[in-house]
Amino acid sequence: MTRTPASAAQPARKTVAFVLYPGITLLDLVGPLTVFTSLTRFGLGFEVAVVGAHTGTMSTDTPLSVSADRTYAEVPAPYLLCVPGGEEPTLRALADATLLDYVRTASAAATWTTSVCTGSLILGEAGLLAGRRATTHWMFRDRLTAFGAVPVAERWVEDGDVITAAGVSAGIDMALHVVDLIAGDTVAKAIQTGIEYDPQPPHGPIDWAATDLAACAPMTEAMLTTALADHPALLAKLR
Repeated sequence: MTRTPASAAQPARKTVAFVLYPGITLLDLVGPLTVFTSLTRFGLGFEVAVVGAHTGTMSTDTPLSVSADRTYAEVPAPYLLCVPGGEEPTLRALADATLLDYVRTASAAATWTTSVCTGSLILGEAGLLAGRRATTHWMFRDRLTAFGAVPVAERWVEDGDVITAAGVSAGIDMALHVVDLIAGDTVAKAIQTGIEYDPQPPHGPIDWAATDLAACAPMTEAMLTTALADHPALLAKLR
């Protein structure tokens, strides 16, 4: 029997698992999903999975629905875990014990645990951010202290094996940074060029110094109150 030389053996599969639950912000998922799907084309042994409690259709914050291709049980130990965020549905997901259990156990097995936007709140409720620097969407950044995290106003924050991204589009930046870490800058630059990620917003970069973030505090409070009305202890924690 002819044996394949060790040097020619195929690399072990490394699964990048995106957690799906109802009501996510679609770009939180699709942005980094596009980056990591591009990574699978470089022959480095990576594969991408979208995992959920079930594989049926789930809503997003757009008219477009999506579905997971695998269940939690099918991907118990991913190489990388990514948790997208959203608005009120993500806040409600903080009380989803099945989701939190999966995030907790999958993270323990993963080399990297990541989040986009308010997905970091799910990491926090799963007990993964205590003592870590972290970020999230600016509307909820200060709430990270409820989980023992240190809020940081950066596009992405790497603290040990946990990397959190700020709001929505920041997930693309975070994903390219992770590709740089796990596959090198040549691959990361090739993916950035391939997806033509070269942001040039018509009004230029956000002037954070001139933005009244405090003006949105009532909106944040209203979202929390509505989403967690049935979970008073969790609501009190995030206040």
